[in-house]
Amino acid sequence: MACQHERHAHREVLDRYDEAVGEFGRLVGMVLRRQWDLPTPCADWTVRDLVNHLTVEQLWVPEMLAGATVAQVGSFFDGDALADDPLAVWTDAAAAAAAGFHAPGALDRTVHLSYADRDALGYCREMTVDAVVHGWDLARSLGGAGRMSPAGAAFALGEIEAYGDLSATGMFARAVPTGPDADPQTRLLGLAGRDPGWAPPG
Repeated sequence: MACQHERHAHREVLDRYDEAVGEFGRLVGMVLRRQWDLPTPCADWTVRDLVNHLTVEQLWVPEMLAGATVAQVGSFFDGDALADDPLAVWTDAAAAAAAGFHAPGALDRTVHLSYADRDALGYCREMTVDAVVHGWDLARSLGGAGRMSPAGAAFALGEIEAYGDLSATGMFARAVPTGPDADPQTRLLGLAGRDPGWAPPG
């Protein structure tokens, strides 16, 4: 029974990860040449910075799942990884990361993250939250509505509520208060330091 429950938990996380990364990739494919320098809800980040950030996160996955430490990888993925074909680089990185997470037994491994060792299932959950939130960032930057899937928003909200004060990490802005009747997406964005009504200037 325990094994069956574990397989179900793994399947749910992988489904949410695939959905979030797939949606982010769809949006990357929509970026026009003139849009790479547009601002995003992430302070000081352009669209290119945002896409590069999530791309580099995917590039790290095979290394982490292979047991590498942050120190061993070092500065290999520092800087702009997108080169002259951001979509192709993103697509390859996302495919390699997905293959890593979907490999038999991969989510049972231990990964050596920057802040601590953690099970790979938890690592995949973190990566999913990042893709969900940054998918909204990218959609809004491109002028879209940024509507998350209900399942994706609920999953990410459940994760982020357990993290505590994200602004203490220095990687998130202070939480934005939302109303008591706000839907999961709005609550998620608020906890992630996003103004749910953010729109690109002009």
